Amino acid sequence: MLKEMGFYRGINFGGWLSQCDYSEDRLNNFIQEKDFETVAGWGLDHVRIPVDYNVLENEDGTEYKEDGFKRLERAYESCRKNNLNMVIDLHKTAGYSFDSYGESESGFFDSEKYQERFYRLWDEISKRFGKYPEHIAFELLNEVTDIEYLNNWKRISRTCIERIRRNAPDTIILLGSYDNNGVEAVQALDPPYDKRVVYNFHCYDPLEFTHQGAYWHWKNDEDMNRRIHFNQSGIKEEYFEKLFSTAIEKARKEGTELYCGEYGVIDIVSPEDTINWYSVIHKVLDKHNISRSAWSYKEMDFGISDERMNRVRSELLRLL
Repeated sequence: MLKEMGFYRGINFGGWLSQCDYSEDRLNNFIQEKDFETVAGWGLDHVRIPVDYNVLENEDGTEYKEDGFKRLERAYESCRKNNLNMVIDLHKTAGYSFDSYGESESGFFDSEKYQERFYRLWDEISKRFGKYPEHIAFELLNEVTDIEYLNNWKRISRTCIERIRRNAPDTIILLGSYDNNGVEAVQALDPPYDKRVVYNFHCYDPLEFTHQGAYWHWKNDEDMNRRIHFNQSGIKEEYFEKLFSTAIEKARKEGTELYCGEYGVIDIVSPEDTINWYSVIHKVLDKHNISRSAWSYKEMDFGISDERMNRVRSELLRLL
């Protein structure tokens, strides 16, 4: 379904409407028309656009920001102009952020007020964009972290899907599990609400390789300063086959598909080692027809369009 619809080979526009300073300069200029043209020229079929709740609604959630929604509308227009599809990913919601580093949101999973605000925001998104089911998919929430949130998240996500379906009966909805959308946590999800709900996961495994030197992840200097070359990592196809196996089986059992909404390698790793990692994971993604969206197009510590990738980018694009 996803492959035929044009949600198979994508890339993230991370850091544009999310994980940023929200300045007018950032929101207006970080991603421009030429970037959509570039992605289309790379032969990809869609972009995933992370967007934070505060770009779309005011501080207390009582009003929606027309300039925020206009940015998504212009993104959709740029996508269509370049024959691209689009995933709208709610990267952060009132009361919850996947990233505890420097973020203050909390309380979402226990607060009916925050949950209702989440539902209302998706009501608004689906009213505006649910009329484009052939070209826009919805991702309910970027990454649920701890297993303690799982039962509440399953309840919340089902209620949210029910409400979305009033406005968008045919839109693809991407649903992830706990452990930051971990692939091994997919098996804990309930059966899909309907045939247009797809299981979603993210993959930066193994973190010791893809996140080496990541200041936001490692807790001590020894781990922070450890460096691993690809030929030392032991990463082979068998590693990802085993890692993905329970999710593949769960999706097959429930009659749905898998979408890998984020995956990539930090820019501390050499471009050549980055290519090696992508080569291995893509053999497994392709073997099992798993749709995907690489992290990320520009900067954000993982940028594929960054200058450092110039000498290997053409090879990488053949893999994406």
